[in-house]
Amino acid sequence: MDGVGRSRRRLVGLLARTAAAAAALPAAACGGPAETQAPAAPTAPRASSGASGRARGASGRRPLLLGTYTSAEGGGRGVGLAEYDPATGRITGSGLLAEVDDPSYLAVHPDGRTLYAVNEGEDGAVSAVRLSDHRVLGSRSTGGAAPCHLSVHPGGRWLFSANYGSGSVAVHPLDASGALGERTGLVTHSTPPPGPGQRGPHAHQVVTAPDGAHVLAVDLGTDTVYTYRLDEGAGTLVEVSRARTRPGAGPRHLAFHPGGRHAYVANEVDNTVAVCAYDPGTGRLAVGEPQSTGAPPGGGTGTNYPAQILVTSDGAYAFLANRGHDSVTRYAVEAEGARLRLLGTVPAGGDFPRQIAFSPDGGLLFAANQRSGTVSTFRVSAGDGGLRRTGEPFASPVAVCALPL
Repeated sequence: MDGVGRSRRRLVGLLARTAAAAAALPAAACGGPAETQAPAAPTAPRASSGASGRARGASGRRPLLLGTYTSAEGGGRGVGLAEYDPATGRITGSGLLAEVDDPSYLAVHPDGRTLYAVNEGEDGAVSAVRLSDHRVLGSRSTGGAAPCHLSVHPGGRWLFSANYGSGSVAVHPLDASGALGERTGLVTHSTPPPGPGQRGPHAHQVVTAPDGAHVLAVDLGTDTVYTYRLDEGAGTLVEVSRARTRPGAGPRHLAFHPGGRHAYVANEVDNTVAVCAYDPGTGRLAVGEPQSTGAPPGGGTGTNYPAQILVTSDGAYAFLANRGHDSVTRYAVEAEGARLRLLGTVPAGGDFPRQIAFSPDGGLLFAANQRSGTVSTFRVSAGDGGLRRTGEPFASPVAVCALPL
């Protein structure tokens, strides 16, 4: 057997073992809300958003799933599969999990058995892939255009997706095997009117709040974060409140503090972040004053385009990906989540870091650099949340999402 064949067999076996081990652990959403329990003396800050939130040992190599644009020049063939060493951060291997179209954002079911990917095309869809054998379990229409984000409800019965092109949010049921059912809900952000420079709504993220009863959708086009109550019987969303950012802010992503009463919004258009107060009882979000990203406009782009924001599960630090500045900003989280203090930025190690994610134990941070087609890895300091590059970036075609398991 040649080296490529051996590498693929090793990756398949590693992914199957990871899925089996994850199924035996308590359910936790990947890419979902922050944990509300206090972490038990972690060796490094553990992830609360953009990671599974499961605390695992750092021994043995782990799977790394890679999202891309298959329709882009030089793009990948589908969801990529590599592996990383939790001790060193080194990424190796190069394989293919499944051939699906434009899988630009990825999330894993709480039981660890099934991967979900958006299919970011004009006729938007979401796809499910069984991790143990790479079988595609099917795809379903999102009822909108260009879905760019998805997340699984912590209960494991519902998948939410955000249609950027049409400014809508879809709900799909999930059966016991992890397969997708026909869409049960679709809400479109028809009001308020689009913000300055926008032609319509652009839903950019949809995530369940730590209380589990509310679902928040961040819309860049309308400068609004919508809060919905999930009807778990019908699989539908009912709007309960709206939180407006300042006109032209262009909110893109938010992340919750593990205490569940504060969230942080990254504003793509005006290059700011904002601390938000959150009421778990009502689902109401109140957006605070804009703050600096610590990053000037990127060279030749006219703006910095901040992307994803993450919070460590001990609630001590927050990190923000800056695409124009090609950096990652670090904040200290203070006053039990009510305040962010800018600490500085570090180079992302690549061009246009579109997405960042923590390893399950929170000891590593991965940055997917879209334009350079690379994934950078950083060691997260347990003492001060500092980021230290672990080695050379890993080459991956049009890397727009890196999901460590």
